[in-house]
Amino acid sequence: MRYELYYWPEIQGRGEFIRLALEEAGVDYVDVARTKGGMSRMMRLMEAGSQPPFAPPLLKAGKLVIAQAAMILFYLGGRHGLAPKDEAGRLWVHQCQLTLADFLVEIHDTHHPIASGLYYEDQKPEARRRAANFRADRLPKFLGYFDGILTRNPRGWLAGARLSYADLSLFQVVEGLAYAFPKAMARSKSRYPLIHALHDRVAVRPHIAAYLASERRIPLNEQGIFRHYPELDT
Repeated sequence: MRYELYYWPEIQGRGEFIRLALEEAGVDYVDVARTKGGMSRMMRLMEAGSQPPFAPPLLKAGKLVIAQAAMILFYLGGRHGLAPKDEAGRLWVHQCQLTLADFLVEIHDTHHPIASGLYYEDQKPEARRRAANFRADRLPKFLGYFDGILTRNPRGWLAGARLSYADLSLFQVVEGLAYAFPKAMARSKSRYPLIHALHDRVAVRPHIAAYLASERRIPLNEQGIFRHYPELDT
């Protein structure tokens, strides 16, 4: 089966978590909105049926249409060896993914603390205050939590002896944070070494390394979740 991924074509965003899982699994997929006429197809899918999704990303798998990044990853993880086989393990990985989803909201709100519909330039003073609190309080809280999980597992992953989709997602969060807050993340390396070690191990996995070096990987930019504004990273 060839999967169809539907997400905005010019940003990594939440769709990137799905792309990483599909790439690591080595399965056939098409990034529909990046193809000719793909945006129209995505909009039609968003409006179809009696149970329409709220927003991308969407994954079409045969007749199934699944929304919400964490739910899509839960589905893919059980089918492509990216989650533990036992129920407790699957739920734990899903829990980690939901915690990362909470983290993403806080990361996004550093540059849009008032409203997503306003430009960054319309809320720069508030963004400075929000980013200062994020660097001092929220960033250490989340990084410390995941570093603590890795401390408890000598095998180096968030769950058991094998990489899961939550590990891929943590890799992506570290990638994005290193782009958005390079100074803060450089300081974090000595405090949270296990997170950075996990990031480096994921980056050299054959399928992931090939993807990162390819044109399929959309560069980080100031339109997505992770945005670099130097004044927010002091």
